[in-house]
Amino acid sequence: MDAKIVILGGGVGGTLTANLLVDRLGDAATVTVVDPTGMHAYQPGFLYVALGQANGRWLTRDERTLLDKRVELAIETADRVDPGTRTVHFASGGSIAYDYLVLATGARLVPEQIPGFIGAGHEFYSLTGALRLREELRRFRGGRILVGVAGIPYKCPPAPVEFTLMLEDQLRHRGLRERSEVTLLSPLNRAFTVESASKIVQPIMEQRGIKLSTFFNVEAVDPAKGTVSSIEGEEAEYDLLVLVPPHRGQSVIDASGLGDEGGWIPTDRNTLQHQKYDRIFAIGDATNLPISKSGSTAHFEAAVVASRLVSLVKGIAPKAAYEGRVMCFLETGGHRATTLRFDYTHPPVPPRPSMVWHTAKWVFNRLYWHTVPQGRVP
Repeated sequence: MDAKIVILGGGVGGTLTANLLVDRLGDAATVTVVDPTGMHAYQPGFLYVALGQANGRWLTRDERTLLDKRVELAIETADRVDPGTRTVHFASGGSIAYDYLVLATGARLVPEQIPGFIGAGHEFYSLTGALRLREELRRFRGGRILVGVAGIPYKCPPAPVEFTLMLEDQLRHRGLRERSEVTLLSPLNRAFTVESASKIVQPIMEQRGIKLSTFFNVEAVDPAKGTVSSIEGEEAEYDLLVLVPPHRGQSVIDASGLGDEGGWIPTDRNTLQHQKYDRIFAIGDATNLPISKSGSTAHFEAAVVASRLVSLVKGIAPKAAYEGRVMCFLETGGHRATTLRFDYTHPPVPPRPSMVWHTAKWVFNRLYWHTVPQGRVP
């Protein structure tokens, strides 16, 4: 009997896993992707939309156009997973059985966890938020800008630093820099989660007059006073506030009892199996792994999960293991960027920012639809 493999989530991890599986298993398995919208979004592009450097229309595609024709697509909202009966229940009332389940459900934004944030603050972690911020920046004529992180972990760790540096660059080109004060609020003792990258970024910030406020863990926003306060008792004034909203796992993970207190899935760091259920795998932003929540992470994890599932279906002992591999770019403004490549045991050693890496990121963004979801990038 054919193995039934169900994948929850049609992002980069879920799409790539599905395509790799049907390519290697053929008729030996039925592979189904379950996605609530049937639309695939390229989330790293939201940053460029917010800064007016990209049109939001090129950031989404019909998921069906990215999947191999042998992959089944169910446009349904997964309401609950029952590991005992190996069944996924849908909000519509239907269900689907599985032999193996891949949770590629991603993370969700929960800005409501910060009092006063909704309505007063801006974000670029959703397309709607990026478009709203773009319009606000077009109206901006100078003042105090605060950019901060309202909770860890969050998707795409370089993004707040990238936005800050690129925004400062934009203000210079618009002749607004002398009338503006730009401050990055960091919950850590440095600008960025990766120490080696911070050593590159912070001198650039200092050179450009960008302020850095460390150990600032956002607690609340007061729209009437135009201030944001921290758990540490500090308060900062703003004319424009841009925050990375708090993140947590998806509702289906909570409802199924498959996650921890934050909704993140307890995942074996090498096999990517659920720590309690060996027929359930997790990849991408949904996991609790101590590694970046990024498309790159999901990309490398998808290859490992697909390889292990192929072995299991064929009755062979799985050998593929995830070693924490991540690769991402970090824009530094001025048409320059660097790159971060690391894994569980090797910290990144980012090269000096250059136009070469900026161009590489631009090319990657444009070629994404034709490469990553189909597994054409090593």
